[in-house]
Amino acid sequence: MEKEIDKKSVILQSDENRGEVQIADDVVAMIASLAATEVKGVHALSGNITNELMSKVGVKKLTKGVKVIINESNVTIHLAVTMEYGFNIPATCTKVQDKVKTAVENMTGLSCTDVNIRIVGVK
Repeated sequence: MEKEIDKKSVILQSDENRGEVQIADDVVAMIASLAATEVKGVHALSGNITNELMSKVGVKKLTKGVKVIINESNVTIHLAVTMEYGFNIPATCTKVQDKVKTAVENMTGLSCTDVNIRIVGVK
């Protein structure tokens, strides 16, 4: 019997006796989103225009503004961030990159190779 793997997930662990552990891309995106918004100076993560319009009509996605690319056990994360006024952008972004990388690696066991940040606004 062949195993069917969801295309939007990655196998973290596989054991013949116990089964397997898969993690969805959205879970990695949620971890990255929560870690990024914990950094002082980050106002919010911003999605594309479709996500923004959907949130205005009541459909909220907590991973908006986060794109996750998983290649085997390596993860690349792209964040679209709205900053708070008065904070040093390069220093704050470095903190976000460190916090997101640490959170994703500690919680999933995957190797976070890149955390790319695009500043989309200042509030």
